[in-house]
Amino acid sequence: MLKPRWKRDALEAKKAFREALAVWFAANGRDYPWRRTQEPYAILISEVMLQQTQIATVLGRGFYTRFLAAFPDVSSLAAADDDRLLKAWEGLGYYRRVRMLRETARAVIADHGGEFPTELDALMKLPGVGRYTAGALRAFSAGLPAAVVDGNVARVLARLMGFAGPVDDGAGQKQLWEWAEVLADPARPRVYNSALMELGQTICRPGVPDCLSCPVAGFCKTQEPELLPVKRQKTVVTEVDEHAVWLRDDAGRLLLHREGGKRRQGLWKLPTREAGEISALPVIDESRYMITRYRVRLIVHDGDGVRETFQAAPDEVWQEIDAVLALAMPSPFRRAIGRLIAER
Repeated sequence: MLKPRWKRDALEAKKAFREALAVWFAANGRDYPWRRTQEPYAILISEVMLQQTQIATVLGRGFYTRFLAAFPDVSSLAAADDDRLLKAWEGLGYYRRVRMLRETARAVIADHGGEFPTELDALMKLPGVGRYTAGALRAFSAGLPAAVVDGNVARVLARLMGFAGPVDDGAGQKQLWEWAEVLADPARPRVYNSALMELGQTICRPGVPDCLSCPVAGFCKTQEPELLPVKRQKTVVTEVDEHAVWLRDDAGRLLLHREGGKRRQGLWKLPTREAGEISALPVIDESRYMITRYRVRLIVHDGDGVRETFQAAPDEVWQEIDAVLALAMPSPFRRAIGRLIAER
């Protein structure tokens, strides 16, 4: 791949590196709603949403604006009950995030009078706020010096410094954060960090980057950027089947299960059973989804033939069809139930 040769060390020419990024960002930075505000609450919501969800999904499907409409400030989020909270987050997955957001809001009210702190140590004592989120709040909301290292920034730094070690182990993370702190712009933290992240999103992309369009290509030490960053061995994906049953009573109500546990607590889905219990029933819907290291085949069986003998568990409840769509559900079950309601 054709790439401009390295000419200057970014660590030794920090001002020039920062200026090149700032000039490029002024002309090419994209307009996101969280870039139009310095309200720490709105920035916190965006950062947590974007931790494990793509920008196109958060914006294109309206998650960010809907959530802020439902919970416009820390007080409303702190007071939210589980049903409203989970419904507002439905479709984003990793529901522990939104529960932790509520805990953050409660801590801001209880410990800081409803105002977000700005000191790094105080921010990192808030529930669910780690080094990255604390840095983002300092830089983007308070305009204070801060290093911010997300996946995009890690890729940019690894290529910039020609770093061939794994970026996702302890030593690699320590090194990346050290470089990030040295390079961070104390005068324009909001612009600098936004630019660095944008560079990783649009030009210094995974795989083969667009080096000829890169504003800091002359500072980049690697000559084979497509080989970086290096990561530890990928997690093996396990294929599993999940068998669910579609069962309605004489009144037309649908049997649903309310989840316990940490991952999906409070969410509703179709009852599931071991394959041997219901695999002989007709299959009426089948789909696939990913969750952490599992690729799941969701198989929905028609339970009409066993309606008289089917034993509902204590956490399984008959729900009116009109009420079903208002319940918070994991996306795979929401889609399956929506299809089956439409068909039946």
